[in-house]
Amino acid sequence: MTTTTAERSGQFPLGDRTVNRIGYGAMQLAGPQVMGPPADREAAVAVLRRAVELGVDHVDTSDYYGPHVTNELIREALHPYPEQLTIVTKVGARRTPDGAWPEALSPDELTQAVHDNLDHLGVDVLDVVNLRMPGHAPAERSLAEPFETLAELQQQGLIRHLGVSHVTTQQFAEARSIAPVVCVQNHYNLVHRDDDPLLDALAREGVAYVPYFPLGGFTPLQSAALETVARRLETTPMQVALAWLLARSPNVLLIPGTSSVAHLEENLQAGARVLGPLEMEELDRIGGTGEPDVDL
Repeated sequence: MTTTTAERSGQFPLGDRTVNRIGYGAMQLAGPQVMGPPADREAAVAVLRRAVELGVDHVDTSDYYGPHVTNELIREALHPYPEQLTIVTKVGARRTPDGAWPEALSPDELTQAVHDNLDHLGVDVLDVVNLRMPGHAPAERSLAEPFETLAELQQQGLIRHLGVSHVTTQQFAEARSIAPVVCVQNHYNLVHRDDDPLLDALAREGVAYVPYFPLGGFTPLQSAALETVARRLETTPMQVALAWLLARSPNVLLIPGTSSVAHLEENLQAGARVLGPLEMEELDRIGGTGEPDVDL
């Protein structure tokens, strides 16, 4: 069987690049609780190299994964980087020895985080840096000070493009009033649909939306309904969930993570899977619909 490549998923702009809509999230390459090294370093390197071989040109990471572990693996596996590869990182937290993720939003902490990402990735400029706001769920608070710090680092030539993560619609608007925003990375999937209005508004603006936790937060009943659709289509629930996200809006960019080459190849097959109107209607019913539309 011919392995599906990332190109089958279509393309969308991310900053000054156009990337394939299925990328790769590196978080799972670190050890348990995203701390320490992977159990099998050679396997982690192999997954990264296979991803790029199969056309993945958007890799999502952070220096606080490990910490430092995933960035060092990316550098080992892929440096010198292919010209078309876009590496997106995030800042705004640090790790404690017990694995917690306290916020790190002061100018000094953000500046240090950007330099740490540059050093561990082995680059002179970061393609995209997302400011990740803290908390269990997005909460209304000003992000002006930390985002202004990143905008200054962008002016210094250390960052090409800026994004935001774990934010509300108002926080996105506040960030965009300070500097251009090329992507929003939030929790969104088939059943977690709070961002429906924001996603549609970003699509109209040509801004990429990058959902994380594509299978997170499903109830047993919702999982069973997804399994039913997957069985009918003779595929996996993960492939159906990813295919639904791709079909949801053209500005959606996916970053499924895995430490397995086989799972990587399965995830990429979602880009070639076409869901018909019947499947889309059935899947939409699993998660319900979102709130009314918004203007940015």
